[in-house]
Amino acid sequence: MSVAAHQERLMTVLRGPHLSEKSHFVAEKNQFVFKVRTDANKAEIKQAVELLFEVTVQSVKVINYQGKVKRHGATSGRRASWKKAYVRLAEGSHIDFLGGE
Repeated sequence: MSVAAHQERLMTVLRGPHLSEKSHFVAEKNQFVFKVRTDANKAEIKQAVELLFEVTVQSVKVINYQGKVKRHGATSGRRASWKKAYVRLAEGSHIDFLGGE
């Protein structure tokens, strides 16, 4: 894979922040939660966060979620499966999603 193609893939690894009550609790411990591509691995997630936010990543933990089967009357469907990553930053690094000072 060329350098340009690798950079382009890293730009698409993070889908966005996962905002929940638990993610606010872990943010106090310098850990952030992201929704990521289902085919992304820990190394790619680490590189993507370091590239996009210019911080140093200490560790990455990944969780796969299976989509739930839902029914509406006689028809049934399935929600999409997705992946969530907990990214712990090194001391002195911080990500500010709100843009405040």
